[in-house]
Amino acid sequence: MHAPELADVVAAADPDALADWLHHRALPADRSHALARLPRAALRALAGFAATDDTVELLDSVDDELAARLLRAAVPADSVRLVDALDSDRGADLLRELDEDTRGRILTGLPAERAAALRALLSWPVDSAAAHMVPETLTVSPGATAAEAIDTVRTRASDLRTDARTGAYIFIVESDGRLAGVVGFRDLVLAAPATPVATLMDTQVRTVAALDDAEDAARALDAYDLVAVPVVDERGRLLGIVTEDDAADIAAEEATEDAERQGGSAPLEVPYLRASPLLLWRKRIVWLLLLFAAEAYTGTVLRHFADEMEAVVALAFFIPLLIGTGGNTGTQITTTLVRAMATGQVRLRDVPAVLVKELSTGAMIALTMALAAVIRAWTLGVGPEITVTVALTVVAIVLWSALISSVLPPLLKKIRVDPALVSGPMISTIVDGTGLIIYFMIAHATLSQLQGL
Repeated sequence: MHAPELADVVAAADPDALADWLHHRALPADRSHALARLPRAALRALAGFAATDDTVELLDSVDDELAARLLRAAVPADSVRLVDALDSDRGADLLRELDEDTRGRILTGLPAERAAALRALLSWPVDSAAAHMVPETLTVSPGATAAEAIDTVRTRASDLRTDARTGAYIFIVESDGRLAGVVGFRDLVLAAPATPVATLMDTQVRTVAALDDAEDAARALDAYDLVAVPVVDERGRLLGIVTEDDAADIAAEEATEDAERQGGSAPLEVPYLRASPLLLWRKRIVWLLLLFAAEAYTGTVLRHFADEMEAVVALAFFIPLLIGTGGNTGTQITTTLVRAMATGQVRLRDVPAVLVKELSTGAMIALTMALAAVIRAWTLGVGPEITVTVALTVVAIVLWSALISSVLPPLLKKIRVDPALVSGPMISTIVDGTGLIIYFMIAHATLSQLQGL
C-alpha cells in the first residue's frame, strides 16, 4: 500500500499518517519536493498538528531554506516548540535564514538557557567553525576517577540534548574551562573504577580555533578520522564540538558553492528547481557583466593589431583556435587545483611543486597541440611562415596559461579570497587578451610581411 501524498496528510491533519508518509518517503529529495509544493496555510497546519519528533525529522531532512519556510509559516508557539526540539547547530542554521524580527520572536519565546546557547552560536561568523559546532558536550574534571567520571557522564547525559553526539569522546576540562585532554568512552568503561582520569586521557588533542574556517574543521575530521573535533577559544577553553554530520554538510555546501563559482556564477543558496528566473538573473548577471568588461580589452588588442591582420589576413583564421586552446588549458588546471586545495592536498607552500608539475605537463601538451596546429595550418594552405607562427604561439599560450592558472588559486587563498573565483570563464577571459598579444608579438618576429609595422 502506498503512502498518501503530503498534501492529503495535511488536509486530514492526521499525525499517524504523517509518520507513515515519512516512513515511505525516506529520501530527502522526495520530502523536499513534497514540502516545497505546500502553500503557506498548509505549512502552518502541518506545524500545528504533527508530532514534534516527526516534524523535526522532516526539518532535518530538507535544506535550510525550505525548513525555514515552514518555521515562518508556523504560528509563533509552534515555531518556538520546533526550534527548541532541534539540535542546537541545526536550530542556529535555520534561525540564520529568518528575518531579524522572526528570529527575535522565536528566541524570546525559548527558555532562557536555550536562547542564550543559540544566540551564542549566531554571534559567530557564518563561515567559522564555531558557527557550526554543537555547544553541548560531555565533560569531566581531570581529578575524577573512572568511576566518578562514569557517574558524571550518566547524570549529565540524561540532561543533554540528543544533539550532543559525544558518546565516543569524554572531554577533560580544567576548572577554568581549558581543554586538558580527551578519553574514549570505551577506555573509560574498561578502566578500573579507581583509575584517575588524568592517566587515561590523551593530551594531544586535535582542536580547531573558533574562528577557523568551517571547511578546515571538516577537513580535520576527515584527515584524522575523528568522530568529533573540539572547538576552542583563544585561551584554549572548550566551546563545543564539530561532528561528522556537521562536517559532511559543510563539505557538501562548499563543494556546491565551488562548482557554481567555477561556472562563473554566484552560489544560488537554494536548490535549483526552487530558484526563480529573477534569482538566477541576480546570481549570474554580475559575473557576466564583469566578464564582459574584462573581455572588452580583447577587442582593444585586436584593434591595436588591425594593421597586422590587414597585412596578413590569414592570421585571423587562427584567433579562435589559439585563445580557445589557452582558455581550455587554464580551465583544466584551475578545476583540478581548486579541488585539490579544497581537500587540503595543496597549500601555498606547495606552489613550486605545482608549477614544476603543471609546466612539465604543459610542455608536453603544448608540443602535442602544436603538432595539431601544424596539421590544421597545412589543411588551410597558409604557407610555412604562418604555420611556424601558429605552432610557436600554441606552445607559448599553453605554457603561459599553465603558469597563471597554477599561481592564481593559491595566491587568492593566501589573501583569503575563495580560489574558486578563478573560474573557467575568468581564466579564459584573462588568457584571451594576453594570448592575442603573444600571438602578434611572435608574428612580428617570424613574418617578413610585418617587418616595419
